[in-house]
Amino acid sequence: MGHEPTTVSILGRDDIIIDFDIWGSYVAHDLLYNLPSSTYVLITDTNIAPIYVPSFEQSFQKASETASEAPRLLCYEIPPGETSKSRVTKAEIEDWMLAQKCTRDTVILALGGGVIGDMIGYVAATFMRGVRFVQVPTTLLSMVDSSIGGKTAIDTPLGKNLIGAFWQPKKIYVDLRFLETLPPREFTNGMAEVIKTAAICDEKDFVALEDNALAILGSLETQSENGTRSISSVKQTLKSVVLGSIRVKARVVSADEREGGLRNLLNFGHSIGHAIEAILTPQILHGECVSIGMVKEAELARYLGILKPGAVARLLKCINTYGLPTSLEDKRIRKLSAGKRCSVDEIIAKMAVDKKNDGPKKKIVLLSAIGRTHEPRATVVSDRHIRTVLSPEVRIFPPARPLREATCTPPGSKSISNRALVLAALGRGPCRLRNLLHSDDTEYMLTALAQLQGAEYSWEDDGEILLVQGKSGDLNASAQEVYLGNAGTASRFLTTVVTLAKPSTSHSTLLTGNDRMKQRPIGPLVESLQANGVHIEYLGRQGSLPLNIPASAGFMGGAIDLAATVSSQYVSSLLMCAPYAKKPVTLRLVGGKPISQLYIDMTTAMMASFGIHVIRSETEQHTYHIPQGVYQNPTEYVVESDASSATYPLALAAITGTTCTVPNIGRKSLQGDARFAIDVLRPMGCVVQQTDFTTTVTGPAKGQLRHLPKIDMEPMTDAFLTASVLAAVAQGDESNSVTRISGIANQRVKECDRIAAMRTQLAKFGVTSRELDDGIHIQGIPYASLITPSDGVYCYDDHRVAMSFSVLAMVAPQPVLIQERECVAKTWPGWWDTLAGLFNIGLEGEDYCGQRQHQSRSPTALEKSIFIIGMRGAGKTTAGAWAAHALGWSFTDLDNLLESETRCTIPELIERTGWDGFRSKELLVLQRAIRERSTGQVLACGGGVVESPEARQLLVEHHRGGGIVLWLQRDMNRVVDYLNADRSRPAYVEDILGVYHRRKPWFAECSNCEYLGTEADARSLFAARKDFSRFLAVVRGADQPLHRLRRKQLSFFVSLTLPQIDSATHVLQAACGGADVVELRVDLLRDPRVIHDIPTVEYVAEQLALVRSTIDLPLIFTVRTRGQGGQFPNDAPDELLGLLKMAVRHGVEFVDVELSSPEPLLQAVLECKRFSHIIASYHDVTGRLSWGNGSWVPYYNKALEFGDVVKLVGTASCLEDNHALQRFKSWAKKEHDVPLIAINMGSKGRLSRILNSFMTPVSHPALPSKAAAGQMSAAEIRHALSLMGEIEKKRFYLFGKPIQASPSPTLHNWLFHHFGLPHEYDLCESSEPENIRGVIAERDFGGASVTIPLKVRIVDILDDVTDAAKVIGAVNTIVPVASENSHRPRLRGENTDWQGMMSVLRDAGASSEDAEQSAAMVIGAGGTARAAIFALHHMGFSPLYLVGRSPQHLTTVASSFPGSYDIRILSSASAVGTLQSMPMVAIGTVPGDSPLDQSVREVLARVLRVSVGQGAQRTLLEMAYTPRVTALMQLAQDAGWVTIPGRDVLVAQGLYQFQHWTGIMPLLAEAKAAVAGSESEAS
Repeated sequence: MGHEPTTVSILGRDDIIIDFDIWGSYVAHDLLYNLPSSTYVLITDTNIAPIYVPSFEQSFQKASETASEAPRLLCYEIPPGETSKSRVTKAEIEDWMLAQKCTRDTVILALGGGVIGDMIGYVAATFMRGVRFVQVPTTLLSMVDSSIGGKTAIDTPLGKNLIGAFWQPKKIYVDLRFLETLPPREFTNGMAEVIKTAAICDEKDFVALEDNALAILGSLETQSENGTRSISSVKQTLKSVVLGSIRVKARVVSADEREGGLRNLLNFGHSIGHAIEAILTPQILHGECVSIGMVKEAELARYLGILKPGAVARLLKCINTYGLPTSLEDKRIRKLSAGKRCSVDEIIAKMAVDKKNDGPKKKIVLLSAIGRTHEPRATVVSDRHIRTVLSPEVRIFPPARPLREATCTPPGSKSISNRALVLAALGRGPCRLRNLLHSDDTEYMLTALAQLQGAEYSWEDDGEILLVQGKSGDLNASAQEVYLGNAGTASRFLTTVVTLAKPSTSHSTLLTGNDRMKQRPIGPLVESLQANGVHIEYLGRQGSLPLNIPASAGFMGGAIDLAATVSSQYVSSLLMCAPYAKKPVTLRLVGGKPISQLYIDMTTAMMASFGIHVIRSETEQHTYHIPQGVYQNPTEYVVESDASSATYPLALAAITGTTCTVPNIGRKSLQGDARFAIDVLRPMGCVVQQTDFTTTVTGPAKGQLRHLPKIDMEPMTDAFLTASVLAAVAQGDESNSVTRISGIANQRVKECDRIAAMRTQLAKFGVTSRELDDGIHIQGIPYASLITPSDGVYCYDDHRVAMSFSVLAMVAPQPVLIQERECVAKTWPGWWDTLAGLFNIGLEGEDYCGQRQHQSRSPTALEKSIFIIGMRGAGKTTAGAWAAHALGWSFTDLDNLLESETRCTIPELIERTGWDGFRSKELLVLQRAIRERSTGQVLACGGGVVESPEARQLLVEHHRGGGIVLWLQRDMNRVVDYLNADRSRPAYVEDILGVYHRRKPWFAECSNCEYLGTEADARSLFAARKDFSRFLAVVRGADQPLHRLRRKQLSFFVSLTLPQIDSATHVLQAACGGADVVELRVDLLRDPRVIHDIPTVEYVAEQLALVRSTIDLPLIFTVRTRGQGGQFPNDAPDELLGLLKMAVRHGVEFVDVELSSPEPLLQAVLECKRFSHIIASYHDVTGRLSWGNGSWVPYYNKALEFGDVVKLVGTASCLEDNHALQRFKSWAKKEHDVPLIAINMGSKGRLSRILNSFMTPVSHPALPSKAAAGQMSAAEIRHALSLMGEIEKKRFYLFGKPIQASPSPTLHNWLFHHFGLPHEYDLCESSEPENIRGVIAERDFGGASVTIPLKVRIVDILDDVTDAAKVIGAVNTIVPVASENSHRPRLRGENTDWQGMMSVLRDAGASSEDAEQSAAMVIGAGGTARAAIFALHHMGFSPLYLVGRSPQHLTTVASSFPGSYDIRILSSASAVGTLQSMPMVAIGTVPGDSPLDQSVREVLARVLRVSVGQGAQRTLLEMAYTPRVTALMQLAQDAGWVTIPGRDVLVAQGLYQFQHWTGIMPLLAEAKAAVAGSESEAS
C-alpha cells in the first residue's frame, strides 16, 4: 500500500481499519506492532484457507524477521457453513489450542464470514477466561455487520446465537479486495445490511446507494479468467458505501455497547427477517431474509400511518435494484427454499423469542422516513397489526357504524405515471415528478429505463418527488433481460422504447415477464414495428412476450399502420417514441374505431406538455402526424391521482351512504375515468360535486342505490369493475334490476379476463350475471340478500378485482375474505392501509387455508384438448381412440372431419383442388378445431399437417399455452409397409423415408410430447394400451407416482445395467420383481449404430419404449457421467441435455439430473420438465465430503433448488459414516418436506442402504452387474431389516373348511421368503366367523385369505368392505389398514378372485379390443360366477351371456348387477343362433368333478362350435381345480378354444392378496413355478 488505510473509531479507539489490499501488506506488521504476542492463531474455513492463508504466512514471516523473538503463527481450518458454528467445533478448536500449548497472551485471528467471526469470537471470550482476538471479515455481510460490535455466539439445536458473549475484538481489518472473490449472491446478501444502516440513519448514504446501484452491480458481472472480478471501476464508490455503513454501526455500538435500547435500531428488518431466517435457513441467506423483513417492517410503519407510501416504494426499489428479494413469493426464494412455506403463525411465534421484546410485547424498528426512525429505539407493535401486514389474505369486516367523512388522495395515475416516466427519460434536462405512482408497474418501468441507461433518478422529499435527469433519448441495449413481471403498460410502452437503444455490450435486449404476461397480447404493435424495419423476434408464444428486440437506434418512421382495436397502449407507445424515429411519422390507426380514444388523447396532451405537438389529421380518419424532435422536460410535472383508483373510495361513499372527497381529480382531468362520478354515481342516486380539480360524492342511504339499465363504459373501461359491484346491489322497479355494462371488450386481455372474473366472483355473493362479448349483464339484488363467499374472493392477481370487491364487502352480511391481498401493489400499495386508517374499517390478516380452488377462465392442462400428429400409419387413430376412452373424452379424426365437411374423400379433394387447395382446407379445419374444440377432446391430425407453416404455428401455440401436442411414432419400416399397402389415400410421390426426414424437425417443433409405440400382438395389446394410458397420465399431470412412493414405508428402484434392452427383455420382469421403480441407466447402453460412447436419441427412445412396454412401473431416466461414477462423457453437455429433454417429452416419471452439470443445463431441464419429477443427484465418488461436518449442506441446498427428490451418495470408510448420514437425514427431514435418498457407497456403506427407506437403489441377481459398489437386492435389504427388528414378523392365515389341501401356504410362504420378509402363513380351519375373531385381534395379525364357507359370513366381523367385494358379494382377503384414530388397524375385506381371473385371461391374450367380438360368457350362477361377471365387465366385455342349470338362479344373479353390465341369460341351444355377437371368452364356475347338465351341455356345444372368423382366439377359463381336464375344458378344446386351468387363477389371485398385504406384486410365472415345484416334490 502506498498510503495509510482509513480508520473508524469504535468505543473510543480507532480499531476498525478499512481499505484495499491491507491483508497481504499491512495486517501482519500492524499486529506485531500493536498486539504483540508469542502466539498468533489464524482460524478460517477450508474454502478460504487456500486463497488467503499462504499470502498472509509470507507477510507474517517477513514482518517477524525484525522481532527479537519470532512469534508463532498457527493455522487451523474448519468446514464451511452454519453447521460448524456449534459446541462440537468450538470444543475441537479449544482442544487443539490446548494441545498447541497456547496461553493467555495468544491472539486469535478470525478470517472468514459471520460464522467464523461469531464462533471464534466466542472461543476467544472463553479460552483461558478470555484472550485477545482480531476480526478479519471476508464477506460484505461480516464487514458491515457481524464483525463489529463484539457479539459472539454459537448455535444450538433450539436456535441460533443462543449461547455466547459480548467480547470486543481488538482490531477489525476490512480488506475490500476480498470482495473480488465473493460470489455475487454473497455480495448482494451483504448489501442488505448496507441498505439497512442507510435507511435508519443517513439519507445521503441511501441516495448514494440508489445512484450507484447499476455501477456496483455491473462490477459483479465482469469476471476475469480465474473467476474473480475487478472492482477497480467502482473502487472508491464501494469503499464509500461500505465505510458509511461501518461508521453507522460503530457509532451506534459506541453509544450502546450492550443493547440497552439505541443499538436495537440496527435490528431494522431483523424482527421479521430473523423469524423468516429461522424457518428458511440455510437455503435462504441472512441478508435475503432481512431484505424481506425490511420491506414488511416498512409496510407495517405505513399501515400504522408513520411512514409515507413514497418512502416504502423507494426502499423497495433500492432493495430490488441490488437483486435482493422483497417478498416470500419471490421466485428465487421459492426456488431456493424448495417452496417451503413460512406460515404467518410460525413467523409470529419465531418473533416471540426476539431478545429485544418486552416480555410478550413484540418490538419492531419503525421508519418514519428514509434515514430516520420513528423512535430512537424499537417500538411495541400488536400481533394483530403484524399479522395483517404479513398475511397473504385479508378479511374485511363490514362497518357496524356509518363510515366517517373522508378526504382521500389516491396514488398517481398509473397511465400518467408511466407516460411521464417515458417522456421525462427521453427528454432533455431535469424534471421533478410529483405524486408519481409507487407501484409494481412503475417500479418495473423505472428499473427497465435504468437498465437501458436512458435516465438518472433520485428521490426528494422522503420519496414524494422523483427527480429525473433525461438523456434526450440516448439509450443503450441491455445485456441482462428486462423483466417486467405482469406490468402490461410497461411492456407495451417499452417494446417501442427499446427500439431506440443503440448497441452496447449487447446488440439486442430481451424483454420478458411472468407467466401471465407471456399470455397477454402485443402482436399488433410488434407487427407494426416489424413492418417499419425493426426485426423483433418472438422467443415464445407468437404475439406475446418474451421478445428479442435488436438495438436499432430508432425505427425508420414514415407512414405506419397500426391496428388499435385491442389496446390504446399500442398507439401511445408508438406516439411517444415517434419523435426519435429516423423520419417524421404519420401514424394511421386501422381496423376500425380505436379503443379507449381518451387514453390516446391523454398521450398527445402529455407530449405537448413536454414540447412535442402531435397534429391529428383533419382529412384522414384516425391519423396522426408526429414531428421529429427531442422532448424538453418541464421543471415540474404533477401526476394526477389515478381516476380508476379514485372510483373505489368514491364507491365506498356511494354504497355506504357517506361522503368522500378526492382532491385532485376533477373536470379538467386527462383521464376518462374521471367521468365515473358524473356518468355513473350521480344517476345511481349519489350527490356529486365536481370542480376543475376535485370530486366529492355523498351516497344515498344504505341499500338505496338506483340501478342503471345501460352503462357504456368505453370511455372508462377500467372502472367497469367498480360499477359492477355497485350494480350488484342497485335496485330498480319490482320487475327489473338488470344493469347492462358495455364497451369493455379490452378488459378481457388485462391482468386477467376481467369480465369472466367478475361473473365468477359475483356469483359467490349470490349475484347472477351473464357475459357479453364486450360487456356484462348484472342482476342487482337487495344488499340484505347477499351471501358471504365461503372461500373468499379470488383476485386473479388483479389489483382492480381486489379493490372492487373490497367495496362490495362493505355491505356483505359477514366479513369477506380477499385472497392475494398484495396484488393491489400494482396501483395502490397502501389500499388496505387507507381502508383501516382513513375509513376506520376493520381488517384481519389471514394465512392461506389449504389449497383453495380458484376458478379461472383459462382451462388447465388436464382440461385442454390433445392433438396427435405423426406420419400416416403411425397409429394416430388407434392411440386417439385409446386416449379418448381413458379420459372419457370424444375423439375426432380431423381427416374424417375434413371429408365430412367437403363431402368427398381426401383423394377426390386433392384431385379437385390440388395439394395447395387441400392444405388450405386442412388448415381451416385445424383452426376451427383449436378454436371450437379447445377442451375435452382428442384430435388426430393428418400426417402432412405440419407441411403448412400456419398449421405449425397453431400447434406450437397450443402446446405453449399449456395444451398437449403429441407426436406419435412407430418403427418406420412398419410405417412404410403400411403406406405401400394403403389405398385409401394418395400414394406418396416422394420416397416415404425422405418425407419423414423432411417432416421430422417439424413434428418435433410442433409437439411437446412424444410416444414411440412398440409392435403389439394380441397378448401384449392390453399392456400396450395400459402403457399408453400411463404415459398420458404423466404428461397431463394426472399421475402422482412420487406421492404414491412417499406413502410407502419402504420403496426401491432397480438399476438396469443392461447394454441393450432389446436383447434382454426376457430378464426385465424378473429383475424388476419387488421393485417400485425401474432405473434406465442410459450411460450404460451401447448403441450398435455408433462407435462412440454416446447413444443416439432415437436408440435411447427405442430402448425406453421397450422397457415401458415390458414393465408396468414408473421409470427413472439416468445418464450418469464419468465424473459422477458413470460412463457418459463429462464433456458432452449438449448431448446430455438432448437426452434429458427427450426423457421429459416421452413422459418419463423421474429424470435424474446431476448437480455437477453446468448451470444452464440445470436451468434448461427445470424449465422444460413439465410433470416429470427431477431427482437432483450428487455422487461424492472421491470421498472428500463428510456427513458430519456440514460439507454436504451446500449440495443439499443446491439440490433443493432443482429437485423434486434429492439424491446424495457419499462414501463410507467406517461404520460411523453411516450413523453420521442418519443424523444428516434427520436434520434434513426436520428442515424440508422434500424426499431424500441418501446412502453411502462401498461395502461399509451397506448399512446406509438398509436404513434408507425411500427409493433405495437396488440390484437383482438376474442383472449382469451392479450399478454401484455395495449395492444390494431389495430382498437382501428386507431380510436385513427383519434381522434388525425394523420389519416386524406378522402371521397370515387361510380361514375356511376344509383347507388342508390348499396350496396357499406353499405360495405365500415361498413369496415371503423370496422377497426377504420374515412373515409366516398358516392354516386356521374353521367354518364359524366367531372362532377366528380372536386370531384377527392379535397384534401380529398380518392378513388372511378366506375361502368357503366363510366368504360371505366373514363380513360381519370386518370393519369395512371394498366396493368390488360388495358387488361380488364375497370376501376372499382380509387386509389390515392403518387407522388414523386408533392403534388398532381397521380390517378391510377385499376380493381378489376377479383380479386373478383378469390376470390369467390377459396373460393368455384374451381381449375386448374388437368391438364386434367383445361378448363373453359365464357358466354357472354361484359366488364364483359373480366374480367372473365382475372381471369380464372390467375387461370391457359386453354383452355377458349367463348359462346355467337353474333359470331362477341365473335371473337372481343377473338382476343383482347394474344394467350397464348388459347380462343376458342364454337359456336354450336354439337361442344361440339369434345372438348378434358370439362369446370370445368364457369362464366356467361349475364343479368340474360332476357331469355337465344336459341342457347346459347343449347350449355350450352350440356356442363353442360357432365359427367366428379365421385366426380369432377364443379362450375358456375353467375355475374348477379338479380334474386337471374337466368335461367343460374337453368340450372347449375339441372346438379349438384355448383353455386355462383354474389353478392358475388360484396363484394369480394369491399374488394380488400378497400385493394388498405387502405392496409387492410378484411375477405370476415365478409363483406358478414355485407352487408346481412344491407339488412335484410332494408327489
